Amino acid sequence: MKAIHIISGLSDGGAEAVLYRLCSEDKSNTHTVISLTEEGKYGPLLRIKGIQVYQLNMPRGCVTLSSILKLYRLLRNLKPDVVQTWMYHADLVGGLVARLAGTHKIYWGIHASSLETGKSKWHTIAVAYTNALLSRWVPTGIICCAERAQQTHQQLGFAVDRFTVIPNGYNLDHFKPDSESRKKLRAELGINEQTLLLGCVGRFDPQKDHHNLLAALTIIKQNGVSFRCILVGRDLNGNNVQLVSWIKQYDLQDEVLLLGQRTDIPAVMNALDLHILSSSYGEAFPNVLAEAMACGTPCVATDVGDAAYIIGHTGWTAPPSDAGLLANAIHSALVCYSNHDEWQSRCVAARNRVVETFGLEKMIAAYHAVWGNNIRP
Repeated sequence: MKAIHIISGLSDGGAEAVLYRLCSEDKSNTHTVISLTEEGKYGPLLRIKGIQVYQLNMPRGCVTLSSILKLYRLLRNLKPDVVQTWMYHADLVGGLVARLAGTHKIYWGIHASSLETGKSKWHTIAVAYTNALLSRWVPTGIICCAERAQQTHQQLGFAVDRFTVIPNGYNLDHFKPDSESRKKLRAELGINEQTLLLGCVGRFDPQKDHHNLLAALTIIKQNGVSFRCILVGRDLNGNNVQLVSWIKQYDLQDEVLLLGQRTDIPAVMNALDLHILSSSYGEAFPNVLAEAMACGTPCVATDVGDAAYIIGHTGWTAPPSDAGLLANAIHSALVCYSNHDEWQSRCVAARNRVVETFGLEKMIAAYHAVWGNNIRP
């Protein structure tokens, strides 16, 4: 099967990472990727894996006629068996152009669990509602990465009978327990094995709610807990004036280390004792939870998207945007951490949860099953 993927961009994000894993590890089909904007982080990485990548260089937030025509010609020339689009803007533009180009199998991809006025961008909300109106005509099916995302979009008016949920899958040879990586990164950071190390991996963005995380951490500190916490992701560095001011506000200068964006995320997850997701909205299937758990690192997470489903009984959850309740969840985790045998059981259970439920092979097989369905009349 010849599959063409159309995505808004190929920067460093969760949906982009899933696309990369799907295309690079699926050996049964031929994959081509078209980015509506730039090739970003994943364009070169896909090419290294032998995946053909095209970029249309559309300006952000603007659809140009020349790009539409280029996309139409590409689809006519490449003659895909299936077109898989990723995220709202690509669902709309890619789906319509693919339909006009004569493609019979078109699957939209939804990778957000909520849209909130004042938080989500207005044009993103507008595109999502437009897609709801078109969902009975354009896509053969709609693939969501999370149950919460499916429920939200059905309530928005998307065609109920088009949906399939395919959880994200992970390379478990890449994300796995690794004591040597743990020791090496801790040594690099000057953190010994006896120090409790917390961490949060995710770009600086209102959605990730680092302010709430820092507020919860100061409660933990006031309760007499000694710890260090690393923040990893885009713009999580000393040049971030807002973030630095929050750290000073909460008197966490000695506890919080800003590491910025890194490429050794498996080593980061292994170095941690506990990973914390503090997002307040917008998450569908938070990849960092499964990545941490695959490395044997238990998680505390706010109840956004499918976070609670991912964690299962291996970790702890708290409502979003409530520092006190997030601190309570972290405290519960630390009570468990103080019992060595109980904590080790948690670490094993976290790894097993991902192995049994979120393996990459399962995700690829699920996409194969959906793409192989009969063509919708």
